[in-house]
Amino acid sequence: MDSKHNKVALVTGAGTGIGKAAAKSLLKAGFRVVLTGRNLERLEKAIIDIGGDQASCLAVACDVGKPSDVKKLFAALQEKFSRIDVLFNNAGIGAPAIPMEDLSYEQWMNVVNANLSGAFLCSQEAIRMMKAQSPQGGRIINNGSISAYAPRPMSAPYTATKHAISGLTKSIALDGRQFNIACGQIDIGNAATEMTEPMAAGIMQADQSIKVEPRMNVEHVGEAVLQMAQLPLESNILSMTIMATNMPFVGRG
Repeated sequence: MDSKHNKVALVTGAGTGIGKAAAKSLLKAGFRVVLTGRNLERLEKAIIDIGGDQASCLAVACDVGKPSDVKKLFAALQEKFSRIDVLFNNAGIGAPAIPMEDLSYEQWMNVVNANLSGAFLCSQEAIRMMKAQSPQGGRIINNGSISAYAPRPMSAPYTATKHAISGLTKSIALDGRQFNIACGQIDIGNAATEMTEPMAAGIMQADQSIKVEPRMNVEHVGEAVLQMAQLPLESNILSMTIMATNMPFVGRG
């Protein structure tokens, strides 16, 4: 079981973008990969796109903000692969870029459920499996965001939940020590995905101006997630920032 070719990784929000890129990197490195998201057809296509098959990959439709869905996801993972070595809590959404006072409660809760509750629920189930399996332990990687430290205009739900992810990461890292469970966070700035396409046309800055922002190849993020995932459990990257070199972060605002 020490071989990486026997290790199992679960990636949430794996149908597109960062999740799909991470799943691809993990698969190519020898991990067996469970891909989850809301759209099963998209997940199945992603498996084909990354070069997976029925032996190496599993697609499970899941809304990570729903406890019953998460339990079914982990039951399917347990049945297929019997263990979990890496969880990448990647699934997340944003709310419309409108003034905070104009957001509905439903819009707020949609972001909270996807970004924060989803990471909490998946981590709960992963920790239970990691504690019970032999050899014991595993690694949880949370997708944070540069926005948690330098918010964009009109992004209160996204920024608040990503800031909370930092606290969740540190709590898991602390509480998981005695069970050989490591936890780290990757903060990503301007990966070229569907979510960041507006940046290529111009996006609002802190001074209300509209500017085009540089983006980076999303494959680089997948490689960074793999770097974290491949570390022996005696070592941990608690926090990593990967960003487009010329994006307005250092000095933003």
